[in-house]
Amino acid sequence: MNVRRRLIPAAVATALGLGALSACSSDSAATGDTDKFDVVASFYPMAFLAEQIGGDHANVTSLTEPGQEPHDLEISTQQRAQLEEADAALFLKGLQPAVDEAVQQTGIKTKIDAAALTTLEDHGTGGHSHEGEEGHAEEGHAEEEEHARDPHVWLDPVKYAEVARGVGKAFEKADPDHAADYKKNTEALVEKLNGLDGEFENGLKNSKTKVFFTNHAAFGYLAERYGLTQEAISGLDPESEPSAARMKELQQEARADGVTTVFYETLVSDKTAKTLARDAKLKTDVLDPLEGITDKSRGDDYFQVMRANLKALQTALGTK
Repeated sequence: MNVRRRLIPAAVATALGLGALSACSSDSAATGDTDKFDVVASFYPMAFLAEQIGGDHANVTSLTEPGQEPHDLEISTQQRAQLEEADAALFLKGLQPAVDEAVQQTGIKTKIDAAALTTLEDHGTGGHSHEGEEGHAEEGHAEEEEHARDPHVWLDPVKYAEVARGVGKAFEKADPDHAADYKKNTEALVEKLNGLDGEFENGLKNSKTKVFFTNHAAFGYLAERYGLTQEAISGLDPESEPSAARMKELQQEARADGVTTVFYETLVSDKTAKTLARDAKLKTDVLDPLEGITDKSRGDDYFQVMRANLKALQTALGTK
């Protein structure tokens, strides 16, 4: 069941009488009828932006529950009604088809598509070729043409900052009474993201290998930004099953490129990643695609989890 909740601490929610909100709740704070700028965000990375930029002026809610894999989200009738009552919807077109459809069908005035605020690229499943593998080049190219544009822009701090700037401008236009604060908050967030970019650039500059294995192809932008190569077991869809040939290919590549670790994530099964690690005699660790924060996350917000990701990559890549 998809329950739409305010993104506030549980203790505060209880004090306000919101702790038992459900999809059938008629509470005005849950349905967007508040005295603040009501923003419905599709999932955590969008909600985080809205909270950081909106500050005290915004009432931010998320359509995706903590712990729910966002790609699987289905929109309820109540959530469609909540979208209609909000002042703005912030979503990332291409990641959650159900959200894309729901937003398109609503009469909400301000629809902010994060994908339109930066440039999306086709990363396929990531990866590169080795000598002796030329026979697969034509087949691989044909498969790559079928891949969708990669929506995981928030995992690149630079692209996330681009999106933040666009969201800030949209907030300023939609709620001009608080435009100055939205601009100030956006500038502060962008500055923090620029600092995070510097941490990744310096932290990953010198390493024994540039190749890392992931459960699904979420880290293409991050890899491209910092000169790394992502090899994904699955494609952009974390639930897709890899072929036996793909698993064998990854085992060979691990030996060729000095890969030490297979990364898995918290919101989907780690079974395939651990199978590959066992067969290839590799370690396992978490590289969080930050699609949601749960009690299993290595941090309480975007910046904490991204820094945990940096440490995990440094260990796996053998940084100096």
